[in-house]
Amino acid sequence: MNMEPQQTELRSEVTSAEGSALTPEELEAFTQKLVTALKTVFDPEIPVDIYELGLIYKVDVADNYDVVVDMTLTAPGCPVAGEMPGMVKSALETIEGIGEVTVNMTFDPPWTPDRMSEEAKLELNMY
Repeated sequence: MNMEPQQTELRSEVTSAEGSALTPEELEAFTQKLVTALKTVFDPEIPVDIYELGLIYKVDVADNYDVVVDMTLTAPGCPVAGEMPGMVKSALETIEGIGEVTVNMTFDPPWTPDRMSEEAKLELNMY
């Protein structure tokens, strides 16, 4: 499932394989844990977490709770480009019961401020 250009609730971004053994309730509970963990990772140049900034494009969850994250940065030349995937992986690995975590960096589509949540826009006075 691909995310629309506008940042949305992660529950619509988290996908599991069709015919998954995970119930909708299990996926919802796990999604909340993913959101909580992702909100602990901040862009060092912007005082807002990566989830609210809209840097998380997609999260796939397998039946065994392996997780694959597609994410971006605010700019390709971001000074933490090499560190950010590891920061995300480390944050997610704190979730009890999570399987293998893979973080893929992409710049397609490029990030824009339109991807930010209303909360992030308020925090950054972007209204």
